[in-house]
Amino acid sequence: MSKNLYVGNLSYTTTNEDLRQVFEELGTVTSVQIIMDRATGRSRGFGFVEMADGADEAISRLNGTDLQGRAITVNEARPRQNHPRGGRGGGRGYGF
Repeated sequence: MSKNLYVGNLSYTTTNEDLRQVFEELGTVTSVQIIMDRATGRSRGFGFVEMADGADEAISRLNGTDLQGRAITVNEARPRQNHPRGGRGGGRGYGF
């Protein structure tokens, strides 16, 4: 069964291919996605790696290690929670 891993604290210059190469040393990588900022097109400093096998080893061996000068965080990704966008009050805290 495949696992989706969260990879945080990435350098803004890290590419999908950079991540793929690191994780492929520990198992079969099925997909890699670094999350990009819509407005600037720049990396947001985190991404996801889906692995068919080797995910647990990747977590234990890569979490806290150096990648391009940054100590990366690697753990199992949690399901995305839906947060309402906009809505009444616009988040201004007026309370009426």
